[in-house]
Amino acid sequence: MLAFSTCWNSSRHTDGEAMIQEILDLGFDTIELSHGMNISLFPGIKKAFEEGRFKVCGLHNYCPSPVEVMIDAPDCYEFTSHRKDERERALKLTLRTLDFAADFGGSYVVLHMGSVAMKHMTAKLTQMVKDGKIDSRRYVKLKQKMIAVREKLSPLYIKRSRGALEQIAEYAEEKKITLAVESRSRFEDVPNEREMLQLMQDFHSPYVGYWHDFGHVELKANLHLLNHAEWLESMEPYLVGCHLHDVVWPASDHRVPFSGSMQYDALMPFVAPEKPLVWELNPRRKKSDIKNALPLWKERYGP
Repeated sequence: MLAFSTCWNSSRHTDGEAMIQEILDLGFDTIELSHGMNISLFPGIKKAFEEGRFKVCGLHNYCPSPVEVMIDAPDCYEFTSHRKDERERALKLTLRTLDFAADFGGSYVVLHMGSVAMKHMTAKLTQMVKDGKIDSRRYVKLKQKMIAVREKLSPLYIKRSRGALEQIAEYAEEKKITLAVESRSRFEDVPNEREMLQLMQDFHSPYVGYWHDFGHVELKANLHLLNHAEWLESMEPYLVGCHLHDVVWPASDHRVPFSGSMQYDALMPFVAPEKPLVWELNPRRKKSDIKNALPLWKERYGP
């Protein structure tokens, strides 16, 4: 099921109805209401929704954006924070997102679970890849150090994210909305792949699942941290849906499909047609490129 994220155009609109119409004009009729949206857009969105002009597949936390946050910042509050008030704010905002999802008939809410407080090494690895040093001893040594540091620190952060997920899952079940824990692009983020698989196995709930972000996972694959196709295949039993965007090697993501290095033929067999496949594009991407890519996608992979 193809859908389109409002992250592409919500920042340039003051009227929600106009924002929705711009997406409909691209050729999509199903929309994911994403993070970064001002609450003032919702009257227009609701009007278009009640008129039956589009369907909502789901929402991306936090939606709407917290009133005190002036920029698009989905990680402004983390479940893994050392600050109790920040963790409580993250929980409260997430429950509000679930309420909005129920109002619009969405079936899921995409969640970022937080990060490990450590020195950010992913950016250093990425720069080394750009410099052609991925096969160097220094690169391998830095990657091993990053993994070791994170493994040592991770238990506390996993405990916090798991605790938050347990609380949110109770409310999600009441609302009949699935919590979709998203794959992230940085190794410092929570959960990593091992932790994600463990979460899915432990919860074993129809209201907790995995959200696959094509671009995020491709960035990790470009750092030789995983094999993209093998990872997606292993998570197929838990898959709720996907964010679709391309990557210009090695680390420029949220590109229009077919404009980068993503090998879709190796990946799409693991995504069932009924799963939401949400185009999540950077606001700088051109309408003409999106319109050109959509029929090509439908021709190759279906609607």
